[in-house]
Amino acid sequence: MNEMFIEYKHNNDLLEAYCAYPDSELSSSFPLVLVSHAWAGRDDFAMNVARDLANKGYVGFALDLYGKNKIGKTTEEKSALMQPFMQNRKFLHERMLLNIDEAKKLDFVDESKTAAIGFCFGGLCVLDMARIGVDLNGVISFHGLLSAPENVHYLDIMSKMLVLHGSDDPMVSFQDVENFKKEMDEHEADWQMNIYGNTKHGFSVPEANDQNLGIIYNSQTAKRAWKESFNFLDELFL
Repeated sequence: MNEMFIEYKHNNDLLEAYCAYPDSELSSSFPLVLVSHAWAGRDDFAMNVARDLANKGYVGFALDLYGKNKIGKTTEEKSALMQPFMQNRKFLHERMLLNIDEAKKLDFVDESKTAAIGFCFGGLCVLDMARIGVDLNGVISFHGLLSAPENVHYLDIMSKMLVLHGSDDPMVSFQDVENFKKEMDEHEADWQMNIYGNTKHGFSVPEANDQNLGIIYNSQTAKRAWKESFNFLDELFL
């Protein structure tokens, strides 16, 4: 496995992605899987996901929305970093698109095979990319927020969508789930949702242990969700 950090700018903000990719002697190009971070920022968890993807033969590109070295530590810091993007989804889309463009520039990326995985806030980000018609083979949302953006022009949803959701997620209501299902059907999207019982928000993050916010790691659900994710990527790329 190889790895590197990549710097680029958006609106005078310096961003820094982390990229992990297989040894080049295996092939000249590999499928790209972008990793959209949770509300803390492009942290160790996001980079570890990128490494795991590289070890399975993908280019794992842990993108950066907040800016170089901007990692929230407390709930207040994380919320302060995320809220400007939640309040301005068009700006969020612009920054996501820049990250995707930067990833696709890499010489060892097969641009015909691209996907994105997002966690929590990052799940919302990758679902939004599907909503606005970005040309990705597929997107995967782990315990992502499902609310649709307002005042955004939809294009044809070209990406297949896999949504992995905990039935007891306090941040996504039953109505949010129903609204998402209706939204996707109205746009004739190719979507699927797995709902895991006795599972709260953040179930894939080993360090998640906040009873007050309902952010709790669930090893069994995480194992099942990752299995479904790699089956989904196989379907996209093989």
